[in-house]
Amino acid sequence: MIDADDTAVRERVRQALQRILSAQARRIELLPAGLGLRRFARVWLASGPAPTLVARVEAPEDPAGRPAGSAPEPPLEPIRALLEREGLPVPRCFGADGAVLLLEDVGDRSLASLAPALPAAEREALYREACALLPRLQRVSDPGGVAAFTRQLDAAQIAYKGELFAAHSLAMRGRPPTPGEVACVRDAFGRIAAEVSEAPRRLSHRDFQSANLHLRDAPPGRRLVMIDLQGAWLAPPEYDLVCLLRDSYVELPEAEIAAHLEATRSELPDRPDPDTAARRFALLALARKAKDHARFLDVAQRRGDRRSLAFLPTTLRHLRAAARAAAQRDRAFRDLEALLRTLPESPCAP
Repeated sequence: MIDADDTAVRERVRQALQRILSAQARRIELLPAGLGLRRFARVWLASGPAPTLVARVEAPEDPAGRPAGSAPEPPLEPIRALLEREGLPVPRCFGADGAVLLLEDVGDRSLASLAPALPAAEREALYREACALLPRLQRVSDPGGVAAFTRQLDAAQIAYKGELFAAHSLAMRGRPPTPGEVACVRDAFGRIAAEVSEAPRRLSHRDFQSANLHLRDAPPGRRLVMIDLQGAWLAPPEYDLVCLLRDSYVELPEAEIAAHLEATRSELPDRPDPDTAARRFALLALARKAKDHARFLDVAQRRGDRRSLAFLPTTLRHLRAAARAAAQRDRAFRDLEALLRTLPESPCAP
């Protein structure tokens, strides 16, 4: 059965190819969607600047993915062009036609798809390469006119993550959370916000996880390319490290996480001391993974998209590890640590 929306996407891509490149498509293959609502298609060209390219078709952002009243994500340009000028590995752009962008096809080999099967030494080398991008990214300064430098992780964002977790993750036990449990989450996330407010702000990819790092055919040390850049904002220096090392899609050994964090910390522009970096890493991991855990459940319930439920157990293990680390430094997080122990790995039947 032909889906009318799929047909419309293909037609928009064909028109964009003609207008931007005066090119015809030999074949258009729609790519699997992520949690966002935009669509992607791989295009095989009859002639043009490359054998294949990827068409990115914008769609309104799901408002449930951000705090109520906050602005939606900005477009991919000009942050992509800025990072390209700074020498960071991002896809080339061949042009735009309204809501359709034609981008370099960086292939399907993501770090998420490859890392679980790689020998430990090769996996560690790829993660070192990924971590080495972050000091470079954090040294990029505001040239003016780039929305990423006007957006930041703030108290409202952190509170939203906590409310999402209380609403969806605590309810996965088959009963509504008690007022005391909600208060526990709010208190913990208020403490996270207070800590984050004192941290320096640096340019952050915001979603620097294995699924958004693809491998080109290139020499070691230059293989990775960053995609999905439009959410970039200002955040504490450890934020992108949390996204990568506490990733829901690839679960690294704890010793490996600690080693990458320490090796990268000393190269960051702000060079936080080891204890500060470890403390902020734990607190940011709590906020980030709580949001991820809740969003997986929310999307499954609201849209019927259950694909991400497979990543709930890994996400919960990351949450518990972050809570343990936070509680070791601040007794105020012990109640949250205990609350996380009550969550099952999979949702309970209603």
